[in-house]
Amino acid sequence: MRLSLHTELCRLFGIQYPIFVAGMAGGPGNAGLAAAVSKAGGLGTLGAAYMEPEAIRTAIRDIRERTSEPFAVNLFCDPHGDDNARTEEVQRELDPIRETLGLPKATREAVSSPDRLPEQFAVLLEERVPVISTAFGVLPAPMMEQAKAAGIRIVAMATTVDEALLVEQSGCDAVVAQGFEAGGHRGTFDVSRRPQGGDIGTMALVPQMADGVRIPVIAAGGIMDGRGLVAALALGAQGVQMGTRFLTSSESGAHPVYQRKLLDSTEDSTVVTRAFSGRPARGVVNAFIRTWDKSGIAPLPFPTQNTATRDIRNAAAAQQNAEYMSLWAGQGLRMLTSGQSAETIVQETMEQARSLLYAEKG
Repeated sequence: MRLSLHTELCRLFGIQYPIFVAGMAGGPGNAGLAAAVSKAGGLGTLGAAYMEPEAIRTAIRDIRERTSEPFAVNLFCDPHGDDNARTEEVQRELDPIRETLGLPKATREAVSSPDRLPEQFAVLLEERVPVISTAFGVLPAPMMEQAKAAGIRIVAMATTVDEALLVEQSGCDAVVAQGFEAGGHRGTFDVSRRPQGGDIGTMALVPQMADGVRIPVIAAGGIMDGRGLVAALALGAQGVQMGTRFLTSSESGAHPVYQRKLLDSTEDSTVVTRAFSGRPARGVVNAFIRTWDKSGIAPLPFPTQNTATRDIRNAAAAQQNAEYMSLWAGQGLRMLTSGQSAETIVQETMEQARSLLYAEKG
């Protein structure tokens, strides 16, 4: 089998290298990082899931000022609204953590989480972004039709072959095979069936997904360098999605104490937890996760739990306290480097992949 580093994925998305950046919402996946990766030949991604629509518009225009290359904008597609049936119980459990951080106790009012997707999507259409990527499911059919009519490429994340088939049937141009090693939120569509998300490793998931769908598969989870890229191509993927590797880059929007915590962590420092958001996500264990797990109380569903814990996470960040921040990361932490540019990471990944594939035999 002869592998090529310029795959059909590259041709389809108009990029030089088969490297996507994960849609890291909440700050890490900012305009600077997205633009730098796209300029370096990959596909940068703006993590826009929590952003206000006009902030997304500003970021898109910022990316375009920095590069003319294609880029993606990532959104969450979770159709569920708030469920406040147990909010008072959960807020009582969170109040001692608030006290630790000097925050007032929560009111006993119901939590309200805004549904920004329609307005966010409208901005992406108006700005005619090259690529939209989604997590937690696919775009609703009317949005998918509008995006396709506008010539926008669509990518969705999947954690099982069955989810990948739904991605293909919806009209997406490619699917991300998110292995269990991956950092951040699991892309699982239905967490009522899989509370901890799809738990299939990248090595097992990618070839089965590549055999099961006709659209290009992008491997994600534990891929940190050229070795991972070559392995993914050998397994049948046409590219890779890397998130954790860029968290400590010079362009990363991740908080400095978050970055320091990652650099001090190892392959067994992370767990999959629902404590912060109500959806399963992989991150570095800290005091918040340990305290929550000790309580034995189930978190609220997403997005209610996410909204309920936001004041804690924001205060912890302001206080430089990594023990109460969400420290999303995958399992390849020993391979992180500090302060490398995104361009250098892309180039080193490609150089290592080329050396593995094309080195002359002695």
